[in-house]
Amino acid sequence: MSASSGIPARLAAPEPTWTASADVVVLGSGAAGLSAALAARPVRDVLIITKDTLASGSTAWAQGGLAAVLDPGDSIENHVQDTLDAGAGLCDESAVRTLVTEAPVAIRYLMRLGASFDPGSDGSVALTREGGHSHNRIVHAGGDQSGAEVQRTLDESVQFARVRTVEHAFALDLVTGTDANGNRAVAGVTVAMLDENGGVESVGTVHARAVVIATGGYGQVYASTSNPPAVTGDGIALAIRAGLPVADLEFVQFHPTVLWRGPDATGQQALISEAVRGEGAFLVDAAGKRVMRGVHPQEDLAPRDVVAAAISRRMAEAPAGVDDHVYLDARGIDRFAERFPTITASCRDAGIDPQRELIPVAPAAHYVCGGIRADLDGVTSLQGLYVVGEAACTGVHGANRLASNSLTEGVVAGTRVGRSLAWVLPPETVRRDTSDRDGDSGLLDSYHRGALRAAMSRYVGVLRTPEGMKQAQSILDTLAANVSPRVVATRKAFEATNMLTVASAVVAAAQARTESRGCHRRVDHPEQEESWLRHLEVTLRNGHMETA
Repeated sequence: MSASSGIPARLAAPEPTWTASADVVVLGSGAAGLSAALAARPVRDVLIITKDTLASGSTAWAQGGLAAVLDPGDSIENHVQDTLDAGAGLCDESAVRTLVTEAPVAIRYLMRLGASFDPGSDGSVALTREGGHSHNRIVHAGGDQSGAEVQRTLDESVQFARVRTVEHAFALDLVTGTDANGNRAVAGVTVAMLDENGGVESVGTVHARAVVIATGGYGQVYASTSNPPAVTGDGIALAIRAGLPVADLEFVQFHPTVLWRGPDATGQQALISEAVRGEGAFLVDAAGKRVMRGVHPQEDLAPRDVVAAAISRRMAEAPAGVDDHVYLDARGIDRFAERFPTITASCRDAGIDPQRELIPVAPAAHYVCGGIRADLDGVTSLQGLYVVGEAACTGVHGANRLASNSLTEGVVAGTRVGRSLAWVLPPETVRRDTSDRDGDSGLLDSYHRGALRAAMSRYVGVLRTPEGMKQAQSILDTLAANVSPRVVATRKAFEATNMLTVASAVVAAAQARTESRGCHRRVDHPEQEESWLRHLEVTLRNGHMETA
């Protein structure tokens, strides 16, 4: 089946005028990309390419922390089972077991690099609990500034290791060739250097034996998201254009509790960490009735997909006439401002005192469970191409990510791929400076971003209907018809085209999966179906998204 048409096979851009080379090119500078670069660097010449600055991605915004078994009363088996339960049948148990087993090592590794995690009363690392976890196993820093501490630690480490970094550089498309046996393989990537306004200063080709995609998810495809502005699905779109299959894109995790700042608020929204509910806060509707009571045995600490769906259903009922948000009651948490300084600042900026007032919240796009098919060593179906972090679909998250497994996965998988590339690089390729992909190049004008994001939030959000998804597809088809090689090449146009590419793949997968599982909830098919205990792959063919 097909979704939208007219998705370009390449991003339209000026012809390359310069070349560079490295053993390993890392696209993206979050926890996964920096971990990969750091692990490969002692042996390899590594180049990090990021379209913004080193710290502009999602990692620095992560509030909750990193999940790992560090409590003697906890166990690897408990963490594995919690992850499998959250993943609703679609996790790869082997990948989950590897992640969970290596997670404590990753925490200690970060500490050796200089990360400062909050101490408990006995001097050991403090542990808290989040939704879906059966035990306290979330390591945090600065209360709710865990991601910022991980980002700081890795930023300093790669700089100390003298990893080459190029900021304000946009990865456009892969350069591919063949190896000595005639197999298709990566030869590098084309890159646009950007000026301070996002205009293109020049385009070049960076040759490399290995390219690591670590560009994160695509939260900005939605009008309301907890993700920063840079998270536009660039790496996933790049892989789609290169002909790689992407999987599980229909499973977009909506964080249940994002600060609601009115019906007209768009863009990045302030997150109210799950750890707040872990400390005892609970959800109520505008009529004061508990939202999660009787919905799930863990009530307010149920997995995120369950909580987000319950909030959406309650909002649809419009209790006390309020249909666009509910409330989080955190008034019983002692020293709230000390425990959650970032959240406190966000609430006060909105005129709310969380110690004395209810916090208005609503679900918003937060994390992508699917992505480019790969294993935990980052290996994809294209020789020389690797992917780690949120851009990857490794089977760890299944249909719904367990809270705080993502930062842990980024460090574990990034370190694994970097270490692997330090040991051995892929074979040399016969380099080609032009894409071998059939089809036209083009761009979508950034003017259309608003229509795209509004359509995805309205029709492909927490609760999905066939009519809504069909409407979203129609809008995306109309936008695809506006793709043109005559659009001026800018960062915003590159991003808009990548967003269209990814959104089209998400809608194709969401329409094809006729059941409700994990983060994918269809009103017309409210139950899980045994026949759908499998993964959906989406591939771009001649401008069309095909599902299999």
